[in-house]
Amino acid sequence: MRADLDQTLAALADPTRRAIVELLRERPLQPSELADALSMSRPATSRHLRVLRHAGFIQQDVLDSDARVRMVRLRRKRFAELRSWLDEVEAFWGDQLQAFRAHAERSTTARGAASRSAAQRRTRNRGRS
Repeated sequence: MRADLDQTLAALADPTRRAIVELLRERPLQPSELADALSMSRPATSRHLRVLRHAGFIQQDVLDSDARVRMVRLRRKRFAELRSWLDEVEAFWGDQLQAFRAHAERSTTARGAASRSAAQRRTRNRGRS
């Protein structure tokens, strides 16, 4: 899982690759359409697509009607895996924050009780003087 996660995060670390993902959210596109939309050279676009493909974020399909035309589309599975990992991290921190809150509330309650008890002792002691 660690190596997959590293590859996943490395693939999405680049702003150009995130822009490609954003464009593909709308609909599948040809590599040339992506290059034009991002004002990039075809070879540069190809390198970014290769990284995204190896990381499992996209796939390229050949059109049945024309074997020369490739369409790039997003793959849901890798995004679902990333979301699952993020949910686990978020749950961990949620649990940690909940435990801290409970501790803080117990500490505040204990300090309040101790303060009330001390005040009551001072009041009793004043009445005896």
